[in-house]
Amino acid sequence: MAYPPGVLASQQIQGLVAQGAISAPPLIEGQVQPASLDLRLGTVAYRVRASFLPGSGQRLLDRLPEFEMHRIDLTEGAVLEKGAVYLVPLQEALDLPEDLSAVANAKSSTGRLDLLTRTVTDGGAEFDRIAPGYTGPLYAEICPRSFSVLVRPGMRLNQIRFRAGEATLNDQALRALHNATPLVDGAAVIGDGLGFSVDLTPGKSELVGWRAKPHSGVIDLDRLGHYAPRDFWEAIRTDKRRIVLDPGAFYILVSREAVTIPPTHAAEMAPYLAMVGEFRVHYAGFFDPGFGHGTPARGVLEVRCHEAPFVLEDGQVVGRLIYETMSQVPETLYGQDMASNYQGQGLKLSKHFAAP
Repeated sequence: MAYPPGVLASQQIQGLVAQGAISAPPLIEGQVQPASLDLRLGTVAYRVRASFLPGSGQRLLDRLPEFEMHRIDLTEGAVLEKGAVYLVPLQEALDLPEDLSAVANAKSSTGRLDLLTRTVTDGGAEFDRIAPGYTGPLYAEICPRSFSVLVRPGMRLNQIRFRAGEATLNDQALRALHNATPLVDGAAVIGDGLGFSVDLTPGKSELVGWRAKPHSGVIDLDRLGHYAPRDFWEAIRTDKRRIVLDPGAFYILVSREAVTIPPTHAAEMAPYLAMVGEFRVHYAGFFDPGFGHGTPARGVLEVRCHEAPFVLEDGQVVGRLIYETMSQVPETLYGQDMASNYQGQGLKLSKHFAAP
């Protein structure tokens, strides 16, 4: 069937499953999001000595013996260790029609744990990008950067979106959308997307962010609201409206702007902008239709500094939101028709941590 141009909505994703374009065990509640599908871990993890891509015309499992160190059975749960690289076959596979492509990304809670998770396909020459008409399995490459994690089959660390045709709004279309439905609660900085800045204005406690501690325990990804932030995070406080990012350290910060994603659109945060500093600002870049709609929500920034210490100042532009048109308006919207952990959020750690 032909799809209107744009990002496919929840009901269209359900249709892909019914048609066999997505093959998987029966879907579970909450797996289909307004504009994406959560992907589930399989039963085995391959510890590899380095990240790699299969390359054009090559199957991942054919190249795996070059890099495999050992295999881990996930059936009863297993720890993926900080600093190691793993490949996990996913339960979902694809048989896409020629007019559909896909893009994957880490889920919000995955990114906030500094758990680098990328999707790999057979014949893949890029992470997280699935070519139109792709047929074959999906794999998750997982590299815990700050914390070792306990995982089990069926856990959902990454998600996938499907696109028909061209979905990205140019700056002219983005300005028109902002004029019709304000996308931020202040002046819109539009240029190759919607700019957003960092909020380092101290509150009463002078708390402006969190920095991951270098030595901490294992996080069981099934335990929600369980861990004390102080055991894993150092509170970042300032009265000067600036902080110095340390190379290699991982920070949770928040945008100054409250962001709105209308039901007719989705958005993706650009993960890295070399022109504003040598740091990455986001690992989990999907914003669903309905995010912040009616309940303003700020964007949480997952920041890792590279190369050299960098002074980050309050109000500094640190990234862009790229808006896309939906192929259809989703039948379920983020934070309104479905449970959501981060609607109306401010500075917030992942759902695994108790309130500070």
